[in-house]
Amino acid sequence: MQASERLNMTFAALADPTRRAIMARLALGEASVAELAAPFNMSQPAISKHLKVLETAGLISTGQDANKRPRKIEGGPMQEAVAWLEGYRKFWERRYEALDALLGQMEASRPKSRRKRRQV
Repeated sequence: MQASERLNMTFAALADPTRRAIMARLALGEASVAELAAPFNMSQPAISKHLKVLETAGLISTGQDANKRPRKIEGGPMQEAVAWLEGYRKFWERRYEALDALLGQMEASRPKSRRKRRQV
């Protein structure tokens, strides 16, 4: 799979608030489907569909612990997304620095007011 396809799958998976909440929970540690379903008003099969999307995107994996199958976060796709976003952060940082410099120049070249303040 190409990097652009992985990135598309990552952002598509994270576009849903339920899946982002699942990722936030998994950031605290591994969890079973039942544990992940608990805070939501939806069935375990519905949660399982969300988990399948996250797993297909490579954001989570399923472990094997006796009779349990805990889910955990996988960092690779998130690292790729962060690296992609970082390029835009740097772009906007440079743009804001240029704007700050321009505003500084405008302020420095603005004539000072010659009007004296009245004292009351």
